[in-house]
Amino acid sequence: METLSLQNRYNLKELELNALLEITQAINNNLPESSLYKIYDFTLRANLNIRRLALYVLDEKWECKVNYGTEMDCFATELDEEFTKNTSITPIIKGRGDVFDEFDCVVPISHKSSILALVFVGDLEEEDDDARKSSMRFIQALSNIIIVAIENKKLARKQLEQEALRKELEIASDVQQFLFPESLPYGLRLKIEASYLPHDRVGGDYYDYIPINKNQFLICIADVSGKGIPAALMMSNFQASLRTLVRQTPNIKEIIEELNYHVLENAKGEKFITCFLGIYDHQLKTLVYVNSGHNPPLLVNRKGEVQLLEEGSTVLGALHPLPFINEGFITDLDDFLLFCYTDGVTETENESGDEFGMQKLLDYFSKNRNKDLKRIHQDIIIDLDGFKGRNGYKDDITMLSCKIEP
Repeated sequence: METLSLQNRYNLKELELNALLEITQAINNNLPESSLYKIYDFTLRANLNIRRLALYVLDEKWECKVNYGTEMDCFATELDEEFTKNTSITPIIKGRGDVFDEFDCVVPISHKSSILALVFVGDLEEEDDDARKSSMRFIQALSNIIIVAIENKKLARKQLEQEALRKELEIASDVQQFLFPESLPYGLRLKIEASYLPHDRVGGDYYDYIPINKNQFLICIADVSGKGIPAALMMSNFQASLRTLVRQTPNIKEIIEELNYHVLENAKGEKFITCFLGIYDHQLKTLVYVNSGHNPPLLVNRKGEVQLLEEGSTVLGALHPLPFINEGFITDLDDFLLFCYTDGVTETENESGDEFGMQKLLDYFSKNRNKDLKRIHQDIIIDLDGFKGRNGYKDDITMLSCKIEP
């Protein structure tokens, strides 16, 4: 009888070693996670006398991946979080009144001090304590090999996803940089300066300067709802449409109407764009503009008076046709400064939750209209940095300034 028992143990050890070898080969063959769980299920059923078993694994949450032999369905049963506190093989106290009552013990599977899985075992039929302990060690070893392999698969998958996202962001960032003009005029008569500080790697702000003819040019600043790759692509379409329309017509109302149509067609009403368009005529000394739901730019005349440019329409891409378009028209402009910006400037918050606001800009420009545009932008960025304190920026910050001097 003792010889038979030894032979049985020898046979069991041989089965266990073969099972571990098969599992290792399956992992090396890069089988999917579902296949590894099936092999795990089959191996324990075939090689050990375990009548009931459940394997719970921590993904985003605890989920049952393998279950057999129980009257109640473990796949439909949430894990009791109390079990996650066990750091060693622990007997289950009977009388719980749930599916876990059907098991005798729980086996934690850990890696680097973190519990990754829990194996619930019931009715393990072994002849003595030594055989039982040996079987439990095998369950623990087999489970550990499987779970660590699956964790490595998850990690590799996340790394691939992150790399794909990094490449997408890189492409979107390049696309966005191509939207901005390569150079801006900074001569004796006309000076234009722009600053762009993206909150994220890819933002939704845009500015442009487009010469129309020897007397006229257009400036634009815009902000698309949302951020990231969709916002960059949306703004790319907006820029292409704007530049095409400017070549076709100098009528700013027609340009706004067509832009609204293109934005609505491309975004299907899921995104919208705020923008300010202004066309200045050197010969006529006039500025024609439309503000489509954008933060009102500041126009500072030769006397130092500050005017907010608010005439226009609603945001682009929300309604077609636009319910109204009011064209702003300013004459006798041969010495002025125009400051355009996105809401990232005025909505910058300090540590108390207060916003930078419009009044600080009005106060600044009432005193500093004669400063160089580059210095103006530097001053405002310094003021924003000092105002926000330890807070981060909530949004992209874009500024576009235009100065005409006689």
